[in-house]
Amino acid sequence: MKTVEEPLEGAAVLAERVARAETVVIFTGAGISTESGIPDFRGPNGLWTKIKPIYYDEFVSSETARREDWKRRFAFRDQVAAVEPNVAHRAIARLIASGKANAVITQNIDGLHGRAGVPADRLIELHGNATYATCLSCDARVELDEAEAIIAATGRTPRCACGGLIKAAVISFGQAMPSREMQRAEEAIQQADLFVAVGSSLTVQPAATLPMIAKYEGAELIIVNAESTPLDGLADRVLRGSIGTVFSRL
Repeated sequence: MKTVEEPLEGAAVLAERVARAETVVIFTGAGISTESGIPDFRGPNGLWTKIKPIYYDEFVSSETARREDWKRRFAFRDQVAAVEPNVAHRAIARLIASGKANAVITQNIDGLHGRAGVPADRLIELHGNATYATCLSCDARVELDEAEAIIAATGRTPRCACGGLIKAAVISFGQAMPSREMQRAEEAIQQADLFVAVGSSLTVQPAATLPMIAKYEGAELIIVNAESTPLDGLADRVLRGSIGTVFSRL
């Protein structure tokens, strides 16, 4: 492992490694979006240090919990709407558009990769997407504005026409991970010779196993993060500093 502390030097290293790779997989965590102004959830000053997360079982069983969850979702919607994808989001979208990268795997729920131009068939959102909602019974999509209007009109949290509960399309604590998205991620990794982990603490399972799978499959592993991670020792290169700066040459 070689650690590069200077972001501009890291930018040169990343650009050179991407240029010589055949197929790249990009894996992103909260750190890429904090540079757009979206606070993280699990960091030392993250959202979960200030408010208690609402578990999936609570959402399903309690109208009070559902109302609080919706209140938070609407606040997050407004927060995300006020920011833009940053240099790194846009650089990653260009890698996808050029065919150099075959997938973006993200732990983020803010939808910024999609807004930057990554198409849905190349975007794997492991923890879901907070910018819309779905029915827990039939998977019908519901827009957040529609859900907000239902709550305002009825005083009750929304239900689908099928009778199922409607919930923001994110994976809550205690909710099963989507097996299809994990399968898509593993299939993308099998085709890659370079795996770049960006802005992730690499501690949240099962997502944190993906860099290890990439190494097992023979890919070069680069970690781009401001802080150390448990997988730094596994990486071929660790690039420190501003993610936007490290991605600036791409």
